[in-house]
Amino acid sequence: MNFKLVFEKLLTAFKEQEIRYALIGGMALGTWGVPRGTVDIDFLAHRDDMGKVDMVMSGLGYECRYRTENVSQYVSPLQVFGEVDFLHAFRTLSLSMLDRAEDRKIFGESLSVKVLKIEDLIGFKVQAIANNEARKSMDMADIEALIAVHKSSVDWALIEEYFALFRLDDLFKELRREYGADQ
Repeated sequence: MNFKLVFEKLLTAFKEQEIRYALIGGMALGTWGVPRGTVDIDFLAHRDDMGKVDMVMSGLGYECRYRTENVSQYVSPLQVFGEVDFLHAFRTLSLSMLDRAEDRKIFGESLSVKVLKIEDLIGFKVQAIANNEARKSMDMADIEALIAVHKSSVDWALIEEYFALFRLDDLFKELRREYGADQ
């Protein structure tokens, strides 16, 4: 997958179509100083904009391989364009995440992309752990890496809300003990 080419095409189209989105997943971690290998691109997009997203993706030659109320997966028959996944934002919490998204530079400052804030990326990681215990070690490693880099500036109260939402309070307490702001 040629990530830079795909981002150039998608970001131009998102702007033209006024699509409300934010980068999530492995690529988003990299924008916050935590590089991690990934084979696809993941976005959170406003559900009301998914018709426009579908138009953009099909216009670029992607095929929608999977769609539910919550997620759409697009795959290109051309390896250079790879796979792009979208989580649909329509609940209050995910819409708030979109509102908080920040512009971040990628590819040596040549492109600007909306990216979820660190706390909201952590929220998705916490949800993944709650949904699949087998993901715990990988997702906790991502969470710990984000906090290790940004512990003095993260909103611990928001992070705690995410852990509490998924009844993972004990896991939050361990994290706070290890990386707490008072350290």
